[in-house]
Amino acid sequence: MRLTKASFVFLGLCWGSNFIYMKWAAVLISPMQIAFLRVLSGFLPLAVVASYKGVINRGQVKHIPHFFVMAAVATAFYYVAIVKGTALLPSGVAGVLGGSIAIFTAIASVLFLRTEKLNALMGFGVIAGFAGIVLIARPWEGENNANDLTGVAWMLGAAIILGLSYVYVRRFLSPLNLPPLAMVTWQMGLALAILAALTDYSGMGRLMQDWRAAAGVVVGLGFLGTGMAFLLYYYLLQELGAVAASGATYITPTVAVLIGWLAGERVDMLEIAAVALILASIAMLQIGRQRASRSIEQSANIGSART
Repeated sequence: MRLTKASFVFLGLCWGSNFIYMKWAAVLISPMQIAFLRVLSGFLPLAVVASYKGVINRGQVKHIPHFFVMAAVATAFYYVAIVKGTALLPSGVAGVLGGSIAIFTAIASVLFLRTEKLNALMGFGVIAGFAGIVLIARPWEGENNANDLTGVAWMLGAAIILGLSYVYVRRFLSPLNLPPLAMVTWQMGLALAILAALTDYSGMGRLMQDWRAAAGVVVGLGFLGTGMAFLLYYYLLQELGAVAASGATYITPTVAVLIGWLAGERVDMLEIAAVALILASIAMLQIGRQRASRSIEQSANIGSART
């Protein structure tokens, strides 16, 4: 149990610290280069563990079209987009907007999955989440806005894409019953190939001018924040189940804001209120989904008993 709790906290810390690493590196190299180095450093530990566990086999090759979609959209594009957003925003603000993924996942699930229903609590969760996003974006401040709206748009675009990707997984990959480690290894490997083909490597050596930024990208963002984070997440899935494991997302925005504050970024009451609203949104969405699942199970049990 101690190992499980430690893994849960460590996962939240890994995800929450990613934004400051991107912020440091974006001063020196391009978003595409950062995404390439992140995926490269994250893919290596996944490939080693996947090989050791023997979860990759030739029979999975026929599913490459689905893996490629996830690699191109939910990995390559997503990682480039959040770097572009983080480069234009304080890292804490980017981290809070990164926590909005749960909101768009819920909306996409209701729109595109027949099994998902939006109950009252989930509806309030969506409203609270959007209220938090508005507090972060501050559109009423106009030219005096401290938070670049283009950066906000990149972060929200990335969150929407990732929310839609969960629906894609539910519809096309989950029915295949493949090991999660195998799916994410294929996804990362193909994303690495895509980024390797599209990245302009000129000037990438500038990253070595700042050892803090270099270590942040390779070790913090790649090895820990991507490779180890995925391995920890799948460990928690096995130990705690999907709903409890996803609770690590509660830690992420808080850690991102705290690290940003320690790094000298401004944190005011509006941003604290936005964090509280988005965390409340995540909680309401998770509890609402649990209630909806129980209601469906009870209805199925009643139907079975009648027959």
